[in-house]
This record gives sequence, structure tokens and C-alpha cells, in this order.
Amino acid sequence: MNKKLTAALSGGAVLVLALSACSSGGSSKDDKLDPWAKQVCDAVQPQVQKIAAANTAIQKETTDQSAPADVQKADSKGFQDISDAYKAMAAAIEKAGPPDVDSGKTKQENAVKELNALSASYADLGKQSDALNTKDQAKFADGLDGVAKQLEKLSKTGTDALKELEAGDVGKAMAKQVSCKSASASASASPATTQG
Repeated sequence: MNKKLTAALSGGAVLVLALSACSSGGSSKDDKLDPWAKQVCDAVQPQVQKIAAANTAIQKETTDQSAPADVQKADSKGFQDISDAYKAMAAAIEKAGPPDVDSGKTKQENAVKELNALSASYADLGKQSDALNTKDQAKFADGLDGVAKQLEKLSKTGTDALKELEAGDVGKAMAKQVSCKSASASASASPATTQG
């Protein structure tokens, strides 16, 4: 039962990688994108770390030996942290304004919308987790299974708008930023494989 939740969480780490500009290096057409990329990367980096930490905390508590109440508490806090992180990323991209590229405004708006939707979905998972019956192990396991299924769906949710925003010159400008490189490293370091 808990292995499903852990496996689904690992899928969530992939989502984070989309945000950490793992684009191949190279120089952007011109340097006017660099200040935009720096602003976004500097704001996104702590959020990527927050998501990785929340995933790790949930995975650590989600073992067959953990008491249902402890699992619930870890899930609730973890999902809320992830929700807050995506919301903060959306705010950072909104604040940075559109990048100076073709359709920059549309790409920016779509990415903000996508991140806010992810934030709402994780907040909803937190509520689902809070509502689980921790007194009855079997009911709790069933409920957790439902949360894991939702999480799995969420981890497969497209991050097309983010990929679109980070395509081309924007991605190159982001790849040059130290904070985006370290965000990528934290995302990669979060557990992506599960045992058992």
C-alpha cells in the first residue's frame, strides 16, 4: 500500500526537473534574457529544494512500520509544502514578467496557470490525506491507496507550458544561472527510485 505512494512521489520529482532548466548550455541569442532568467531561477531554486525535502519527508514516513497518524501528518505537511512551493513559483514567474521572446506573454501566463493548478492539486491531496481514518488500519490503507492514485495522475500531468516557457533562448539563459543549476541538482538528488 505505502509502496504505491512512495512510487507516485518519485514521479513527482520528475515534475520538479522540468522547472530546473536542465537545458543544454550555450549562449542565448542576446543577453537581455539573462536578468529575467536570473530573477526566475533565484526565486525558483528554494522552492525546488522545498519540494524535494517534502517528497523525502513523506517517503521517510511512508513505511509499513509507520503508524497511520504519523503517515497522515507527514503527508499533510508534505503536500502543503509542495502546494506552497508551486504557488511561490507561479508568483515568481508572474512577477518576472514575460521573457523577451516570441509569444513570451502567452508562455509566461500559461506557465503561471499550470503552476497554480499544480499548487491547487497538491493542496487537495493534503485535504484528502487529512480526511483519512487513522483509527482503522485497513480503511487508512485504502484511503492512502486513493491518495497514491491521485498523486500518480498528478505526476503524469503535463508540464507542457513550463517546457514551452523554458524552450529555446529562455532555456539557454536559465541554464547559465547558478541558481538553476543548483535547483537541478537538488531535484536530481531527491529519491527517484524505490526499494522493494
